[in-house]
Amino acid sequence: MTAAPELVAELRRAGITDVDDSVLARALYSSDASLYRVVPQVVVRPRHRDELDAVLAVSQATGVPITMRGAGTSIAGNAVGPGIVVDTLKHLNRVLAVDPDARTATVEPGVVHAALQVAAAPHGLRFGPDPSTHTRCTIGGMIGNNACGSRALGYGRTVDNVVALDTIFPGADVPARLTALADAHLAHVRTTFGRFSRQVSGYSLEHLLPERRSLDRFLVGSEGTLGRRCRWWARSPGC
Repeated sequence: MTAAPELVAELRRAGITDVDDSVLARALYSSDASLYRVVPQVVVRPRHRDELDAVLAVSQATGVPITMRGAGTSIAGNAVGPGIVVDTLKHLNRVLAVDPDARTATVEPGVVHAALQVAAAPHGLRFGPDPSTHTRCTIGGMIGNNACGSRALGYGRTVDNVVALDTIFPGADVPARLTALADAHLAHVRTTFGRFSRQVSGYSLEHLLPERRSLDRFLVGSEGTLGRRCRWWARSPGC
Protein backbone atom coordinates (compact mmCIF):
# COMPACT_ATOMS: atom_id res chain seq x y z
CA MET A 1 0.00 0.00 0.00
CA THR A 2 1.25 3.49 -0.86
CA ALA A 3 2.65 5.48 2.08
CA ALA A 4 0.58 8.46 3.21
CA PRO A 5 2.93 11.25 1.98
CA GLU A 6 3.18 9.64 -1.46
CA LEU A 7 -0.59 9.16 -1.55
CA VAL A 8 -1.18 12.82 -0.69
CA ALA A 9 1.20 13.85 -3.46
CA GLU A 10 -0.58 11.60 -5.97
CA LEU A 11 -3.97 13.01 -5.03
CA ARG A 12 -2.78 16.60 -5.36
CA ARG A 13 -1.11 15.88 -8.69
CA ALA A 14 -4.47 14.54 -9.84
CA GLY A 15 -5.99 17.97 -9.21
CA ILE A 16 -7.73 17.35 -5.88
CA THR A 17 -7.45 20.52 -3.81
CA ASP A 18 -8.81 19.55 -0.39
CA VAL A 19 -6.54 16.73 0.79
CA ASP A 20 -5.74 16.35 4.49
CA ASP A 21 -3.44 13.82 6.18
CA SER A 22 -2.99 15.76 9.42
CA VAL A 23 -3.15 13.87 12.69
CA LEU A 24 -6.26 15.83 13.65
CA ALA A 25 -8.17 15.09 10.42
CA ARG A 26 -7.27 11.41 10.48
CA ALA A 27 -8.42 11.15 14.10
CA LEU A 28 -11.69 12.97 13.41
CA TYR A 29 -12.53 10.69 10.50
CA SER A 30 -11.45 7.48 12.25
CA SER A 31 -14.85 6.98 13.85
CA ASP A 32 -18.54 7.37 13.12
CA ALA A 33 -21.61 6.74 15.28
CA SER A 34 -20.50 3.14 15.81
CA LEU A 35 -18.02 1.69 18.30
CA TYR A 36 -15.43 1.11 15.59
CA ARG A 37 -12.26 3.14 15.10
CA VAL A 38 -10.20 2.85 11.92
CA VAL A 39 -7.62 5.55 11.20
CA PRO A 40 -7.49 6.47 7.48
CA GLN A 41 -4.34 7.35 5.59
CA VAL A 42 -5.85 10.51 4.20
CA VAL A 43 -9.10 12.48 4.06
CA VAL A 44 -10.32 13.95 0.77
CA ARG A 45 -13.13 16.47 0.41
CA PRO A 46 -13.99 16.67 -3.31
CA ARG A 47 -15.53 19.84 -4.74
CA HIS A 48 -17.02 18.42 -7.95
CA ARG A 49 -17.39 15.24 -9.99
CA ASP A 50 -14.02 15.60 -11.71
CA GLU A 51 -12.31 15.30 -8.35
CA LEU A 52 -14.31 12.17 -7.56
CA ASP A 53 -13.10 10.71 -10.86
CA ALA A 54 -9.55 11.62 -9.88
CA VAL A 55 -9.84 10.00 -6.45
CA LEU A 56 -11.01 6.75 -8.03
CA ALA A 57 -8.15 6.85 -10.56
CA VAL A 58 -5.58 7.34 -7.79
CA SER A 59 -7.15 4.55 -5.76
CA GLN A 60 -6.93 2.14 -8.68
CA ALA A 61 -3.35 3.15 -9.48
CA THR A 62 -2.08 2.86 -5.91
CA GLY A 63 -4.23 0.03 -4.60
CA VAL A 64 -5.48 2.16 -1.70
CA PRO A 65 -9.16 1.50 -0.85
CA ILE A 66 -11.82 4.22 -0.80
CA THR A 67 -14.49 4.71 1.86
CA MET A 68 -17.31 7.12 1.03
CA ARG A 69 -18.59 9.21 3.94
CA GLY A 70 -21.51 11.55 4.46
CA ALA A 71 -22.21 12.75 7.99
CA GLY A 72 -20.77 9.68 9.72
CA THR A 73 -24.08 8.67 11.31
CA SER A 74 -23.57 4.96 10.62
CA ILE A 75 -23.83 2.70 13.67
CA ALA A 76 -22.14 -0.20 11.86
CA GLY A 77 -18.76 1.33 10.95
CA ASN A 78 -19.75 1.99 7.33
CA ALA A 79 -18.11 5.43 7.22
CA VAL A 80 -14.62 4.46 8.42
CA GLY A 81 -11.80 2.84 6.48
CA PRO A 82 -8.02 2.42 6.39
CA GLY A 83 -7.30 4.11 3.06
CA ILE A 84 -8.87 7.22 1.50
CA VAL A 85 -11.95 8.56 3.27
CA VAL A 86 -13.99 10.72 0.88
CA ASP A 87 -16.10 13.34 2.67
CA THR A 88 -19.01 14.52 0.51
CA LEU A 89 -20.62 16.64 3.23
CA LYS A 90 -18.27 19.63 3.15
CA HIS A 91 -18.49 20.67 -0.53
CA LEU A 92 -20.92 18.41 -2.43
CA ASN A 93 -23.92 19.56 -0.41
CA ARG A 94 -26.25 21.44 -2.77
CA VAL A 95 -29.88 20.93 -3.72
CA LEU A 96 -29.46 21.54 -7.45
CA ALA A 97 -33.13 21.64 -8.46
CA VAL A 98 -36.66 20.90 -7.31
CA ASP A 99 -39.22 20.19 -10.01
CA PRO A 100 -42.70 20.40 -8.43
CA ASP A 101 -44.43 19.24 -11.62
CA ALA A 102 -42.36 16.08 -11.91
CA ARG A 103 -42.24 15.80 -8.10
CA THR A 104 -38.49 15.26 -8.21
CA ALA A 105 -35.37 16.83 -6.74
CA THR A 106 -31.80 16.74 -8.02
CA VAL A 107 -29.18 16.86 -5.29
CA GLU A 108 -25.52 16.22 -4.57
CA PRO A 109 -24.68 13.31 -2.24
CA GLY A 110 -23.66 15.51 0.72
CA VAL A 111 -27.04 17.22 1.05
CA VAL A 112 -28.44 16.78 4.55
CA HIS A 113 -31.87 15.17 4.59
CA ALA A 114 -33.42 18.06 6.53
CA ALA A 115 -32.10 20.57 3.97
CA LEU A 116 -33.86 18.70 1.18
CA GLN A 117 -37.08 18.77 3.19
CA VAL A 118 -36.77 22.53 3.58
CA ALA A 119 -36.26 22.95 -0.18
CA ALA A 120 -39.24 20.71 -1.01
CA ALA A 121 -41.68 22.06 1.59
CA PRO A 122 -42.69 25.28 -0.28
CA HIS A 123 -43.98 23.04 -3.10
CA GLY A 124 -46.07 20.90 -0.72
CA LEU A 125 -43.59 18.04 -1.11
CA ARG A 126 -41.32 16.03 1.13
CA PHE A 127 -38.73 13.30 0.72
CA GLY A 128 -40.37 10.16 2.08
CA PRO A 129 -37.87 8.25 4.22
CA ASP A 130 -37.09 9.95 7.53
CA PRO A 131 -34.46 8.16 9.62
CA SER A 132 -33.95 9.26 13.22
CA THR A 133 -30.77 11.09 12.16
CA HIS A 134 -32.63 13.18 9.56
CA THR A 135 -31.27 16.48 10.93
CA ARG A 136 -27.71 15.49 10.03
CA CYS A 137 -27.60 12.39 7.79
CA THR A 138 -26.86 12.94 4.10
CA ILE A 139 -28.81 11.74 1.09
CA GLY A 140 -25.74 9.92 -0.20
CA GLY A 141 -25.51 8.00 3.06
CA MET A 142 -29.21 7.20 2.90
CA ILE A 143 -28.70 5.80 -0.58
CA GLY A 144 -25.71 3.81 0.66
CA ASN A 145 -27.67 1.96 3.34
CA ASN A 146 -31.19 2.24 1.88
CA ALA A 147 -32.44 4.23 4.86
CA CYS A 148 -36.03 3.92 6.01
CA GLY A 149 -37.53 5.61 9.07
CA SER A 150 -40.90 5.79 10.74
CA ARG A 151 -42.76 6.80 7.56
CA ALA A 152 -41.26 4.11 5.32
CA LEU A 153 -44.46 2.04 5.25
CA GLY A 154 -46.32 5.02 3.83
CA TYR A 155 -43.65 6.69 1.70
CA GLY A 156 -41.29 3.79 1.01
CA ARG A 157 -37.61 3.18 1.62
CA THR A 158 -34.91 5.29 -0.01
CA VAL A 159 -34.77 2.86 -2.94
CA ASP A 160 -38.47 3.42 -3.59
CA ASN A 161 -37.84 7.14 -4.00
CA VAL A 162 -34.77 7.06 -6.26
CA VAL A 163 -35.40 7.98 -9.90
CA ALA A 164 -31.81 7.96 -11.20
CA LEU A 165 -28.19 8.10 -10.03
CA ASP A 166 -25.14 9.66 -11.63
CA THR A 167 -22.59 7.01 -10.70
CA ILE A 168 -18.88 6.45 -11.22
CA PHE A 169 -17.96 2.78 -11.68
CA PRO A 170 -14.47 1.31 -11.21
CA GLY A 171 -14.73 -0.22 -14.68
CA ALA A 172 -16.85 0.29 -17.79
CA ASP A 173 -17.98 -3.34 -17.77
CA VAL A 174 -19.43 -3.33 -14.25
CA PRO A 175 -23.09 -2.70 -15.28
CA ALA A 176 -22.96 -5.44 -17.92
CA ARG A 177 -21.39 -7.91 -15.50
CA LEU A 178 -24.04 -7.20 -12.88
CA THR A 179 -26.95 -7.74 -15.25
CA ALA A 180 -25.29 -10.88 -16.62
CA LEU A 181 -25.02 -12.21 -13.05
CA ALA A 182 -28.74 -11.72 -12.47
CA ASP A 183 -29.62 -13.23 -15.84
CA ALA A 184 -27.61 -16.33 -15.00
CA HIS A 185 -29.56 -16.91 -11.79
CA LEU A 186 -33.06 -15.68 -12.60
CA ALA A 187 -34.95 -18.41 -10.74
CA HIS A 188 -32.96 -17.86 -7.55
CA VAL A 189 -33.28 -14.07 -7.71
CA ARG A 190 -37.05 -14.23 -8.32
CA THR A 191 -37.71 -16.58 -5.41
CA THR A 192 -35.23 -15.23 -2.86
CA PHE A 193 -34.84 -11.46 -3.19
CA GLY A 194 -37.32 -8.66 -2.46
CA ARG A 195 -39.77 -10.84 -0.57
CA PHE A 196 -40.66 -8.29 2.11
CA SER A 197 -41.03 -4.50 2.06
CA ARG A 198 -38.38 -3.55 4.62
CA GLN A 199 -35.59 -5.67 3.14
CA VAL A 200 -32.65 -3.28 3.23
CA SER A 201 -29.53 -5.38 3.83
CA GLY A 202 -27.39 -6.97 1.15
CA TYR A 203 -27.48 -6.49 -2.60
CA SER A 204 -31.04 -6.03 -3.93
CA LEU A 205 -30.72 -8.27 -6.96
CA GLU A 206 -34.47 -8.15 -7.58
CA HIS A 207 -33.90 -4.76 -9.23
CA LEU A 208 -31.83 -6.50 -11.93
CA LEU A 209 -34.64 -8.79 -13.07
CA PRO A 210 -35.38 -8.21 -16.79
CA GLU A 211 -39.00 -7.18 -16.16
CA ARG A 212 -38.05 -4.46 -13.66
CA ARG A 213 -34.40 -3.78 -14.37
CA SER A 214 -33.02 -0.64 -12.73
CA LEU A 215 -29.30 -0.53 -12.10
CA ASP A 216 -29.76 2.73 -10.20
CA ARG A 217 -32.13 1.16 -7.68
CA PHE A 218 -29.96 -1.92 -7.42
CA LEU A 219 -27.10 0.30 -6.25
CA VAL A 220 -29.16 1.63 -3.35
CA GLY A 221 -28.05 -0.21 -0.22
CA SER A 222 -24.72 -1.33 -1.69
CA GLU A 223 -22.76 0.91 0.73
CA GLY A 224 -20.55 2.36 -2.02
CA THR A 225 -19.03 -1.04 -2.83
CA LEU A 226 -20.06 -0.98 -6.50
CA GLY A 227 -19.92 2.68 -7.48
CA ARG A 228 -19.56 6.25 -6.21
CA ARG A 229 -22.66 8.44 -6.30
CA CYS A 230 -22.08 11.91 -7.69
CA ARG A 231 -25.62 13.18 -8.08
CA TRP A 232 -29.08 11.80 -7.84
CA TRP A 233 -32.69 12.40 -8.76
CA ALA A 234 -35.31 11.66 -6.12
CA ARG A 235 -39.06 11.39 -6.18
CA SER A 236 -40.80 13.50 -3.53
CA PRO A 237 -44.28 12.36 -2.48
CA GLY A 238 -46.88 14.88 -1.45
CA CYS A 239 -47.33 15.62 2.23
